[in-house]
Amino acid sequence: MGMDLSALVQSLSERAIVEPETGRLRLPTERDLVTSLDMSRGALREQLSMLEILGFLDRTQGRGSYLNAPDADFIRLYFDLCRQLGHLSHAQFSSAREMLEISVAEAAARLATADDVDDLRGLVDQMVEASSAGQEDRALEADLEFHSRLNQIVDNPIFTLLHDGLSHALRQEVVERRRLAATREPAASGTSRVVDTVHYSIVEAIADRDSEGARVAMRRHFTLWSSLTGAS
Repeated sequence: MGMDLSALVQSLSERAIVEPETGRLRLPTERDLVTSLDMSRGALREQLSMLEILGFLDRTQGRGSYLNAPDADFIRLYFDLCRQLGHLSHAQFSSAREMLEISVAEAAARLATADDVDDLRGLVDQMVEASSAGQEDRALEADLEFHSRLNQIVDNPIFTLLHDGLSHALRQEVVERRRLAATREPAASGTSRVVDTVHYSIVEAIADRDSEGARVAMRRHFTLWSSLTGAS
């Protein structure tokens, strides 16, 4: 009889051997695992196949099996499925995004270089110019890239994994929010929207290395969007 996947991964990691030339965690042979885990070969193969599909295992014919840390696709699949099944609500996604972005903005104020600040300001310029020209798709991409760039500046693998894992759900949220904002705050040709220009205050706080100011500016960004879109 098999064990749950979490327990299996833990058991496999305890039995894995570090391969000196690569540093990768190589698993013992199937025969050894069947004995040490007290599982049938059929049950073991079934669960190893599931781990491979999920990205926890890399199996190469003739070379052996290695434990892997799955990339953001696994996290993305998990969040997307939870959303579709109703286990996580839109409000929960929005709240998680806000908390994550506020923390990232605060950290970026400590870590950003002058070039990073120029890149961020350039993305806000693109956002404003695109919206003013009625190019909503281009404005959306600049908006998404601005927030991705903040994560790149912070360069914390945990934040990056969460951001990338949430990216699909967050993209849908930003698309909907920008659509509502464009409806409720229509901009005449050549004019800018405050939902775009509000990003400048985040950039300036980061440029001044003002962590608290960056937190406040990012929070104001979300408050403004919520007021226009009716989001909680």
